[in-house]
Amino acid sequence: MTRKRTIIAGILGLIFLLALDQWTKYLAIAHLRDQSAIILIPGVLELQYLENFGAAFGILQNQRWLFVLLCCIFLAVAVYFYGKLPSKKEYWLFRVMTVLLAAGAVGNLIDRVMRGYVVDFIYFSLIDFPIFNFADCCVVTGGILMLMNVLVIYRKEDYEFLKWHS
Repeated sequence: MTRKRTIIAGILGLIFLLALDQWTKYLAIAHLRDQSAIILIPGVLELQYLENFGAAFGILQNQRWLFVLLCCIFLAVAVYFYGKLPSKKEYWLFRVMTVLLAAGAVGNLIDRVMRGYVVDFIYFSLIDFPIFNFADCCVVTGGILMLMNVLVIYRKEDYEFLKWHS
């Protein structure tokens, strides 16, 4: 795959994931806000509206601008990393990982900037897991792929592209 195609694929993937995230949040606001939870699988899975003013698990409540700053830094690193990735087929998983992480970060960044909070709506009642959203799913999936990349799939020499060249 050429460098241009790789970049276009990444941008299109990012746009698709962001659109899906924002659409699901729109639906959550339109159909779940001020409503009782919608039980999809009794005792397992519910749709329940929540305005999250913090981060994962509700930590750092009301630190909106800290999250915006951290997200912008993370996004800059992700764009740099994606740009440094070789266009070779072997690095497809790295590209997917980077797009997922960026989409999740930007999806929640949009909420923080536009609304002042993140819209969460997916609740696994079976394990009483904190309520989350599609962007969070992207971040978790990207994080799992990162662990797989680092621990299982790629070898040390596969990371040569990250070295500074003078």
